[in-house]
Amino acid sequence: MRTVTMTVTGRVQGVGFRYSLRAEAERLGVSGWVRNRRDGSVDALLTGDPDAVEAVISWAHDGPSGARVDDVDVIEGAGEAASGFEIRATA
Repeated sequence: MRTVTMTVTGRVQGVGFRYSLRAEAERLGVSGWVRNRRDGSVDALLTGDPDAVEAVISWAHDGPSGARVDDVDVIEGAGEAASGFEIRATA
């Protein structure tokens, strides 16, 4: 199992980023959560098979159509383990 927290910056709010990330994570069997940040970025916690987590991180570098990703910052082993995948309130 691999757990990471990820912060994505750029034009990542108002383009369906959270919902698309949740769909990609669920497709790959990754648990966790995603939320908007007041500064315009998106945070996520990802837990799962290391290859599946890496695939979600790779997807986040492009995001859904309409997004413009400037940076993806990943911190290894940070955060709590999760089950399921939820969209959380803005932090």
